Amino acid sequence: MKRQLSLHLKLLILGSLITIFLWYTFNNNWGYCSVKLQPQVPQLNTDSSKECREKKHILDLCSASWRKENQKLRNERQQKPKNEDNAPSSDSCEDCREKINELLESYTQVWKKNEDNNFEFRTRLSLKCNGFDNVVLTQTNTPVGSTLPYDGERTRFLEVKEEHFKHFFQGHPFSNKTRKTCAVVGNGGILTNSSCGKTIDSAQFIIRCNLPPLSNGYEKDVGMKTDVVTANPSIFTQKYGSLLEHRRMFAESLCQYGKAMLLLPAFSYRINTASSLRASYTIHDFRIPMQPVFINPKYLQSLALFWDSLGLKERRLTTGIMMTSLALELCDNVDLYGFWPFGVHPHSLQYLTHHYYDDGKVKKGFHSMSDEFKLLLHLHNQGVLKLHLGECGPDE
Repeated sequence: MKRQLSLHLKLLILGSLITIFLWYTFNNNWGYCSVKLQPQVPQLNTDSSKECREKKHILDLCSASWRKENQKLRNERQQKPKNEDNAPSSDSCEDCREKINELLESYTQVWKKNEDNNFEFRTRLSLKCNGFDNVVLTQTNTPVGSTLPYDGERTRFLEVKEEHFKHFFQGHPFSNKTRKTCAVVGNGGILTNSSCGKTIDSAQFIIRCNLPPLSNGYEKDVGMKTDVVTANPSIFTQKYGSLLEHRRMFAESLCQYGKAMLLLPAFSYRINTASSLRASYTIHDFRIPMQPVFINPKYLQSLALFWDSLGLKERRLTTGIMMTSLALELCDNVDLYGFWPFGVHPHSLQYLTHHYYDDGKVKKGFHSMSDEFKLLLHLHNQGVLKLHLGECGPDE
């Protein structure tokens, strides 16, 4: 009997110690915000918890850690050995001079908009694709029960359920008016030392591709203003651990885009869906003022057919030509920057990195960037859009 009583007493003491340990650990972890933000208040309370959440505002997220990382990328770019100016083209073109000279012969230096050609092309594009209404999945154009194709996986389809529908945009993503001027900014190395930042930022509506870095010295060449920016979900995988771990770093990286719309191809491939939803959750959880929206895969299918009818045969359109197509429907005047598919400069013939911020390579056989550029050059010469090559002068 005494042994049993002694055993029960020991178990009671052990249980008390475990309870105290767990309480202490829990209280310290969850009380972190209140201790950090209000040192004079030793206990966690409702007000301090609320204040802690308030500290996740966009101004606090634009922390030194992101600025340091962005500066690191630029330093690596600037510290590249000088002999790399003569490095082979990042477009795997051994000698592009002849091809470039042929293209520049047809490039209209003194550009003038052709109203008839512009109106005709925009009308055809709108009739075939209607990007103004259909580029984004909304609760109007895609109700519950709809069937969505995965435009990158032609045999796969998704039935829209309430769990998907609640993430679709409510209302219309664009106001019912045409913008006067739009700039679509690609990420080509041709933007390096272009001094196009002010010219780009002077546009009424600006579209950027795949979350490019803008601050810490890049502003001079690419500007800062952003209305729409796209994000390839592969970026989430490569840089942010598929947003399963590095969510705060991702949230901090969005600071530079202000209140822009984030356009996500959540339903192009099945693998994109989960990471795109996690990106949307991250924006809401960290109270980022951006608006995450999903690209309509039906729009991308119609867009592929449209460009195919113009002779563009490729496995998948680049984000650049997708956003150019959207801009042509949204805007009276469209200017393109950073669209140059070759690894040498069109004028100086010096080596260019693939992107203005790094020399990452594109998958071979996935895009046909040279063919896309020829079509864009044709539209430039026809006065439909303006393709900027080289530096931006003070009169632009």
